[in-house]
Amino acid sequence: MRLILASASPRRRDLLGQIGVAPDAVDPADIDETPHKAERPADYAARVAAEKGAVVATRHPGALILSGDTVVAVGRRILPKTESEDEARACLSLLSGRRHQVFSAITLVNGEGRAWHRLSTNIVTFKRLEQAEIDAYIAGDEWRGKAGGYAVQGRAAGLIRTIQGSHSAIMGLPLYETRTLLKAAGYPID
Repeated sequence: MRLILASASPRRRDLLGQIGVAPDAVDPADIDETPHKAERPADYAARVAAEKGAVVATRHPGALILSGDTVVAVGRRILPKTESEDEARACLSLLSGRRHQVFSAITLVNGEGRAWHRLSTNIVTFKRLEQAEIDAYIAGDEWRGKAGGYAVQGRAAGLIRTIQGSHSAIMGLPLYETRTLLKAAGYPID
């Protein structure tokens, strides 16, 4: 049974390794990830994960396809995967001293095209950030391409007061849900 990871994220591949899974291939979907008008963050994460899985499934008939998407949200506002220092600084300033949600959606498509979906909802609370802390974090370049402008597995861990939920989901792949879906699909784990 071939497993294709529909993601360019090295973190997702590393996370799969934590549960003893090595995908046979990595094939990013490269889809338009623009949120729809008035789309809620959880719905957006689930839709994008499903679309990625569907696109990659057409390129690998008969294989299991695992796709995912992680969204950082403040209320109904979806924060970007930051590409500039200004974006990252704006995200960190917004997250400073407050709670926000991280939605991590996965889709598993089997060889017959049937899809299963799971969503992990998590809450992260940052400490009130001093300007010097934001400046130091920005200078470290860890924010680049990260949803909400931070990586929980890196230096930002020292700025987070509490996490409610799955650490792996906040990193980009909810391992409990992933393992459960793979086992249900007959993928050899354990």
